[in-house]
Amino acid sequence: MKQLFLILALCISSFTAMANEPVGKISGSVMDGDLDEPIPYATISIIDMKGILVSGNTTAADGTFSIDKIPNGTYTFKVQFMGYKPFSKEIEITKDHKTYNFGSIELEPDVAMLEGVTVVAERTTIEQRIDRKVINVGKDLTTTGASASEIMNNVPSVNVDQNGNIALRGNSNVRILIDGKPTNMDPAQLLKQIPSTSIKTIELITNPSAKYNPEGMSGIINIVLHKNAKDGFNGNLNTGVTIGENTRYNGSLDMNYRKGKLNFYGNFGAQFGDRKNMGRINFTEDNYRQAFDITNRRESYLYKVGVDFYLNDKNTFSFYTNQNHYDGGPLGALRIIYPTNPELNLTQNLDANFNNINSTYNFAYDRKFEKEGHKILFEVDYNSFDEDENSIFNFEGATEAFTDYRDHVNGSRENIIANVDYENPLSENTKLEVGAEARLSDTDNSYTTTSTFFNAATYQYKRDIYSFYTTYGQNFEKWSYQLGARLENFSVDAIYNGENVFSDDYFNIYPSGFLNYTPSETNSYQLSYSRRVDRPGFGQVSPIREISTPRLTVSGNPELDPQFTNSFEFNYTRKFTKKGSLTAGVFFRNINDEISQVFIEDPNEEGSLLLQFDNFEDNNAYGLELGTNYKFTDWWSTNTNFELYSQQLKGVVGTEYLETDNTAWTFRSNHSFKATDKLTFQLFGFYRSKAKNLQMDMDPMYFMNLGGRYSFLDGKATLSLNFNDVFDTQEFSFTNGRPLPQTGRFKGETQNVYVGFSYRFGGGKNKALKRKQRDDNETDAGGMF
Repeated sequence: MKQLFLILALCISSFTAMANEPVGKISGSVMDGDLDEPIPYATISIIDMKGILVSGNTTAADGTFSIDKIPNGTYTFKVQFMGYKPFSKEIEITKDHKTYNFGSIELEPDVAMLEGVTVVAERTTIEQRIDRKVINVGKDLTTTGASASEIMNNVPSVNVDQNGNIALRGNSNVRILIDGKPTNMDPAQLLKQIPSTSIKTIELITNPSAKYNPEGMSGIINIVLHKNAKDGFNGNLNTGVTIGENTRYNGSLDMNYRKGKLNFYGNFGAQFGDRKNMGRINFTEDNYRQAFDITNRRESYLYKVGVDFYLNDKNTFSFYTNQNHYDGGPLGALRIIYPTNPELNLTQNLDANFNNINSTYNFAYDRKFEKEGHKILFEVDYNSFDEDENSIFNFEGATEAFTDYRDHVNGSRENIIANVDYENPLSENTKLEVGAEARLSDTDNSYTTTSTFFNAATYQYKRDIYSFYTTYGQNFEKWSYQLGARLENFSVDAIYNGENVFSDDYFNIYPSGFLNYTPSETNSYQLSYSRRVDRPGFGQVSPIREISTPRLTVSGNPELDPQFTNSFEFNYTRKFTKKGSLTAGVFFRNINDEISQVFIEDPNEEGSLLLQFDNFEDNNAYGLELGTNYKFTDWWSTNTNFELYSQQLKGVVGTEYLETDNTAWTFRSNHSFKATDKLTFQLFGFYRSKAKNLQMDMDPMYFMNLGGRYSFLDGKATLSLNFNDVFDTQEFSFTNGRPLPQTGRFKGETQNVYVGFSYRFGGGKNKALKRKQRDDNETDAGGMF
């Protein structure tokens, strides 16, 4: 009998052990409910009824997660990520129900944590993702300036010079995109036309994967405009005025109407007003100076309208158009002054008008299959740019060698992008992506003049690129990796005055790789590599000579070859619970056939300078970046960043080939102080160290902004007041000019007061179609002026 009881006891124990074996499995993906984008490194927790953590994990780079070997029982399943409301659900693992697939879990932003209750958050936040840094633009950033150009110095890793030219990580080979699309406009001009209040996020993609176009040594700056997808009719109104030497106005209106299967949306922005700029250059050896006093007139309008049609849960059609209208240009005088020989003084009066329309039309079809994450996207994008430039040049003083003349430049560009992207999660931790793309561009310029010194000319630049890419990635408990390659066939023809002056056709492979290690929910590490290319921009290859001042001539080089870059990055992210995060990164670039400026004395005119471009030997560049987004107390938070860059510069200046090392650093810190639930103050400081380029040694530059915001009408309205460049120190100055010894300074109308008002109306929420964020980077022409 005792043996019988023993056998029964052993059987019962065996069955009990089998019943409690870890057989349960949970999987799914975590998404941002507003952006419809994956949230990497979100915390997944399995908690028993006693509140004890049984198992857990973090989401992979694509937002997916999988947890297995969960014992039978009843648990609370919880998803958490800083800045979002947590998601939780009670689950029960049994023998008959041991697998849970949650599909796509959409997290809602926690407006209390983000300190904002309107469509635009009160406080700017920075998010580090697998392949990009996302700056979620808040009112503390938009109130620093009326246009996108004016707020860019507040963005980590980005610098803006006196002409509005953008550099990313100290390098100007960067292309600005709008909603992931190229615009065929000069980046400096484009940023001045976009109201800051129209911007939702700014994405810095410094080492893109093979899924993205390989163009651009320093990467991509993608500006995402507001697009709501909320039930009913709703929107956001923003308006402001900048008061300085001149008064400027800006405004934007975001509207949305969602009903049933249709979602209509629109974004409208406008800017108008004058802005003064001055420059002084002293030529020390020849004892004369140049003085620039220019008023830049601007009237620009931006609007985006679109519609999404949700045929069903699996099929979505979408169409939108972006339109930029601009009218304006510089009005003023460029003077050459001889203090000891005033009879040689010369004044060039300039009245230039640029009238352009930049249009984008985009159609997309998104097809989802039964398996979560299995989808295909077809997209066609057409962009056109048309500009008329009319300039009048009058001369006064010692005008023996100069006569009055008029210039007319008509430019048109067309760009067509057609792509298909296919994603297939082969298993719960494996993903395959393949795609193909065609990019066809055609640029035409015609130049006519009444000058007897210059000649009329026409120039056409045609470029076709066909590419195919594939990426393959796997996610494990703490590790993930992605490998990819992009194959491209590139052809170009340059036609100058009806003659083909340059043709090229070549095939290249651009590999990329990412490796991520996330040992805990608070720490993550990333190592990445990509091969990239910088194809010359239109201004660098156009042989049409353009004169900027009486002593400077600019022309392009049709035979300029592309430069190739091998880019390596290592990044670390540390989260401090609800306090914020720290990001640190280092990068290294090896550059082949580097494009650089050739700055020489014009052989056709003594005392004048000629600016061109040429290819030089290989080069290296490296840098360090540190950034933190931290909340010290309930009333004090900061975004602070430090960046250090170093590169060896090579090129021809005058008749001499120069090599010089340039190491420079930038520090910026943005602080928000919450006085009450309705009143917040802001302090922003910026410092850029001295730096070098081949033409000059640049002096340090610093400035400080102060601001305040007050919310009322139950949080629907906000009034902003900003005092920019408090000490009037934001200027560009240089010494040791080359090839002609010179010193100089340039100063814009930076000290001003900005008053802004915003009002939110409507409510509700629903998600909209997510398009692939593409880039079309090209190196753009640049110079001193």
